[in-house]
Order: sequence, then structure tokens, then C-alpha cells
Amino acid sequence: MQRNPIIPFLLIAVFGIGLIFFLSLVGLNNAEEMANEEEGGEQTETAEGGSFDPEGHYQQSCVGCHGGNYEGGAGPALTGVGERLSQEEIKDVLVNGRGAMPPGLVPAENADAMAEWVSQIK
Repeated sequence: MQRNPIIPFLLIAVFGIGLIFFLSLVGLNNAEEMANEEEGGEQTETAEGGSFDPEGHYQQSCVGCHGGNYEGGAGPALTGVGERLSQEEIKDVLVNGRGAMPPGLVPAENADAMAEWVSQIK
């Protein structure tokens, strides 16, 4: 008596289809959770709410180019930038970018607080 050679292939196909179905259900559940987080599950940083931290934002977004001690690197040094540029000019650079710095790294509603903080770096 010989075994049918198609049965192992059918079992693998049925298992694969079942696995795909299960993983798609898990993915749908994760998509709903991510949508809920975007709608209001996470607090966004705003200057009006007082939760924007310029130093923390610098550590997250800027330290890679401007250095841990504001000494510069890929980007220019930030020490004494308040003496070279006005607060409005700093805000313009933060919102619109300049040279290799891309625009939009600092949200426009937080640009005033960030510009004030950058202008005070000595």
C-alpha cells in the first residue's frame, strides 16, 4: 500500500491559509488600537498646554546633528546663536529649515518656546 504524495502538500496549504487568516485578524485588531492612540490616546505636545519641553525635544530630534553639548557636528554649533540671530530668525530656521536642516522638525505652535530656549544657549 502506497501513500498519496499530495496529502502533505494539502496539509501544508491548509495550515498556511489558516495562519494567514489568523495573522490578518491580529493585524486588524492592532490597526484599531493604533487608530485609537492617534485619535486621543496619546497627548500631543503643545505650547498652550504647557507640556512642551524644548530641552527634551532637543534631546530627541536635534542632538544627532548639533551635539550633546551644543558644540555642533553635522549641524552648526548652537552656543551663542542668540547673539548672532534674533529670536524671529531662529524661529524661522526652526519652522522652515535652512541649509541641510529640514523644515518641520519643530511644530509651528512650539517654535516660539524652542526659539527662546535656543537663543539662551551659552
